[in-house]
Formats: sequence, structure tokens, C-alpha cells
Amino acid sequence: MSKPRIVLAYSGGLDTSVAIEWLKEHKDVDVVACAVDVGQGVDDLEEIRQRGLECGAVESVVIDATTEFADGFIAPALKANAMYMNKYPLVSALSRPLIVKHLVQVARDTGAAGVAHGCTGKGNDQVRFEVGTMCLAPDLATLAPIREWGLTRDAAIDWATERGIPIPVTSKTSPYSIDENAWGRTAECGIIEDPWAAPPADVYERTVDVVDAPDTPEEVVIGFRRGLPVSLDGEELPLAELVARLDGQAGRHGVGRIDMIEDRLVGIKSREIYECPAAITLINAHRDLEDLCLEQELADHKRNEESRYAQLIYNGLWWGPLKRAIDAFMEEAAGYVNGEVRVQLFKGSATVVGRRSESSGLYSYDMATYDEGDRFDQTLAEGFVKLWGLPLKTWAARTRDADVEA
Repeated sequence: MSKPRIVLAYSGGLDTSVAIEWLKEHKDVDVVACAVDVGQGVDDLEEIRQRGLECGAVESVVIDATTEFADGFIAPALKANAMYMNKYPLVSALSRPLIVKHLVQVARDTGAAGVAHGCTGKGNDQVRFEVGTMCLAPDLATLAPIREWGLTRDAAIDWATERGIPIPVTSKTSPYSIDENAWGRTAECGIIEDPWAAPPADVYERTVDVVDAPDTPEEVVIGFRRGLPVSLDGEELPLAELVARLDGQAGRHGVGRIDMIEDRLVGIKSREIYECPAAITLINAHRDLEDLCLEQELADHKRNEESRYAQLIYNGLWWGPLKRAIDAFMEEAAGYVNGEVRVQLFKGSATVVGRRSESSGLYSYDMATYDEGDRFDQTLAEGFVKLWGLPLKTWAARTRDADVEA
């Protein structure tokens, strides 16, 4: 009689490589390894697929989802200027719902009884994987081998060595836990866990130290259509390619380093190091173009929705109905955001130095100027100010009369 199958979100790293054999031994299941490329810099997907088989999977699937990640996940997050705690552009949180989508599809294709992930019990990703699966496939079970076995990194290496599992790492001295995709890179563990300690130089890979950044600013012009970047310095590019190219440009100027104390969903605070050169540059540019193109009440309401939207993604609710509803609002607002933004990259900053929109801009020089050509009728201001201040004037008079009577 055949064993039930479980589809494991497989990265090719230590934990998920060990998880294949652990699931076989402790859960008596066959494991299908599923690796999803979301722009994390994997050079050889076939090598990852083969590694899954060598670690004991009955089947190993690799999926190139770099374009899907850009168009279906980065794009809506950028339209919403999604930044958790107004700092973090949701690097890992954005990739998890896409990975879950493919886990579920592979489970359907292979007749699997459930899925599994390689997350610990202290982080946010366990929620994103499991709640995402509940939304897309409530009938599938979800297993969390690392959360269950409780092995330390050193113990996991020893466990794998004893069983002859061809893990990709044998050193017990690697100081950081790394996760990355096209939208950025995150690092934690090691000395980073001391919030007083400065991040060591070797924690960074996608950005240079501002001390070593070029002494001459570089300007880029980003063209937007319906809230999405479509061109870089006049060259139209697919979003995935534009993000990758801009990531390299901004990273060379030290743009996108984030060192923050983060409020995790599980209730603890953690110290996180992020590198997000393209994300920070594009969000800065997009926000600025919105200021030019969005009507005041729409812009004000959108800012309120942005923080809620980011929190939904961070909390693993990508596939829920509220996220879908807010997406509809963001898509409507994005229709007005068309134009170009000039951004100066220099010594760790991505500073907007110019913006224009022939089709959607609401800035009127004739109304804003104080020079000749001013078309603003200043005589209207007197009545406006009196009406605007009338409630406070009434309140102040009543308060004064009450004080006199006292």
C-alpha cells in the first residue's frame, strides 16, 4: 500500500533538506520537494531539484516564478506602498503566499494529502504558510517538522551526517539566517540578535557601505503607468527586469539598508537587517508621483489604507477577503498615477528631485505661482478663512464666557 504524500516547501538549504528524511522517519510519508524561484539568486534550478531527490524525496519539482512574483505580488504591494511599521517593504512576507499557491497546486497534481514548511515556531512565516494553505486548500493538512523536532542548527547538521543526508552545509559557524527574493534580502541571528551591536560588514551583500559608495550622485528616471514602473531612463522593461536592474544601481549607492526592531506577529520583538535597494527607490518615487496625481481626499484615505494593507500581508492574510477588497481600491487609485520621476541615488539615499505628469498631474503652475501669471483669486480667501475658523471661534467665545462667570 502506497504511503501518503506530503509536498514540502523546499529551499535546498539545511533545514528543509533534513526535513525530507525527518518526515519520512517520523510521519511515514513520501515527500515531494517543491522549490520556487522568486528571484533569490538561484543559479541552477536543476541542481536544487536534484538535491531534493538525493535527500530522499520521491519527486522533486522546481518552479521559475520570478515573473509571476513581480507581476502578481510586487506590483500590488508597490501600488499600496506597502511598508510594515512604515519601514519594512515586506520582503519575505510577499513571497510566502506565492510559494503556498504552488505548494497547493503541486499537492493537487500529485495527489498529496498535505503540505509542509521549514519554519520555526518563533517566526511569522509559519503563519503565512499555514493560513495561506487554509485559504486556498482547507482540506489539506499542514506539517511543520522544524517546529516539532526542536533541533538546533548544530544538532540538525549532526543528525544529517549520521544518516548520510547530502546537506549543502557542514560548517556550524555560519552566523546568519538569510532569506531573499527579487524585492530584497533579510538577515537575522548571530550578533544581529544584540540590538546594541552595529551590523557587521559581512551581513550585507546587495548594498555597499555609504562610506564606499560613489562620491558622485547618479540620477535615474522612472516612468510609471497606472501606478507601476514601466521604464527606466526611457527604456521600457518588464517589471521583473526593471526591479533587478534598479536593485543593482541603487545598491551600488548604498540605498535600501534597514536596521529595525520589528514587532513579530507571534508577540516578540526581533532585530532584523534588510537590504531593499529597488524597493525603497521605487516606493519613494511612487509615493511622490501620487502626491502630484491623486486628489486630496483620495490620497489621504489611501495613506490610511496602506498601513492596514501592509499589516494584512505581514500577518499572512494575503488570500483573505479584506486584502482582496483593498486591492480593488488600490487598483482604482493607481489608475491616476501616470508620469515620470527623477530620483537621485547618493550615499544611501534615493531622493526625488523631479516629477511630471502630462496626463494625470494636478499641479497647476498658474495657481501655485506667486509671480506674474498668478490666476488664484485671493479675494476668496477671506470668506473661506472665516468659515473654516467659525467652529473654533464659537468654542473660544463660549469658553471665555464660562471662565468669566466662574
